[in-house]
Amino acid sequence: MINITINKNDAHQRLDRFLRKYLPGAQLSYIYKAIRKDVKVNGSRAKNDTILEEGDSLQLYISDEMMKKLHPKKNTAKHSVSKRSFGIAYEDDNMLVAVKPQGLLTHGDHKEKKDTLVNQVTDYLIGTGAYIPRIEKTFTPAAVNRLDRNTSGLVIFGKNSTSLRELNDIIKRRDGIEKYYLAIAIGELNENLRLRGKLIKDEARNIVKIDSFSKHSGKEYISSENYNAVYDEDSTSEIGKQIETVVKPLVYRNGFTLVEINLITGRSHQIRAHLAEAGYPLLGDEKYGKALKHVENMDMRGQMLHAYKLKFNDYTKEIFSLNFGEITALPQGRAYEKWKELFPDIEKYISK
Repeated sequence: MINITINKNDAHQRLDRFLRKYLPGAQLSYIYKAIRKDVKVNGSRAKNDTILEEGDSLQLYISDEMMKKLHPKKNTAKHSVSKRSFGIAYEDDNMLVAVKPQGLLTHGDHKEKKDTLVNQVTDYLIGTGAYIPRIEKTFTPAAVNRLDRNTSGLVIFGKNSTSLRELNDIIKRRDGIEKYYLAIAIGELNENLRLRGKLIKDEARNIVKIDSFSKHSGKEYISSENYNAVYDEDSTSEIGKQIETVVKPLVYRNGFTLVEINLITGRSHQIRAHLAEAGYPLLGDEKYGKALKHVENMDMRGQMLHAYKLKFNDYTKEIFSLNFGEITALPQGRAYEKWKELFPDIEKYISK
């Protein structure tokens, strides 16, 4: 028999979900069968949806041989990643807000699994003692939002299960944390835009396209003036996901516009595809901008897009006992030099 004491980070989750994480080698059908026959909570039979509480005693009547297959030994060592490259915009006992550099993956993919922002942050938390893998049963610090490899900026991490759960719920609400980006768009934009449409993803090519509601008006984008007349709140199209992007021009200079973007929905490649659809592709964006002639002599390594501000509403501030309303961070290091080349006084415009 295996006896497990539920700790704080494992509490407040369903029994079946705990076991799916604790026994990663087990199929779901095995988990359900084990709950019926081989699992007890505090000495009594339990159900799939039994909520585990801190201090509960979980008994698993599973052989040692089977446990070796279903519960591989946890690696408590640090990941073999390169030197830490992220910055820290904010940290307390519950969350960490990292500043991801351009070129670093948030999560691993089929090509790169080790040197990611998630692994770098995990190593950092192990080093500070904020995360101790050997005492955790199922919990690992995790990011609640993600950025494309070549998009830099703020990524939020939950440092314990309670904060991670709360942050995930807040992100899903869409109104708990407002997300703002800085971008350099090609062309002169001289009006605020509120862009809406549907995003359709081509998984095979890892590219998206915009099915814009503006097709009904014959325009490539929806400006604030015709926004309400064109957008159908009750659209029930089965193709694509509704998206909304608000764009505010800050300053135009030498063929480029520095813009602030309020991301209302958060879909993959949303900003890049939406701005390109509107006729203002991002500088350095090879996939959607197709504007390499603009970057031939600029040594660009991706789109000029940076998640620079998180604005917390009263609900979020109360949950996390925050005494401030927002977190901001400009691009860092070599990448920031490129922004400064085009807009030397960039700080003046984003401080308004």
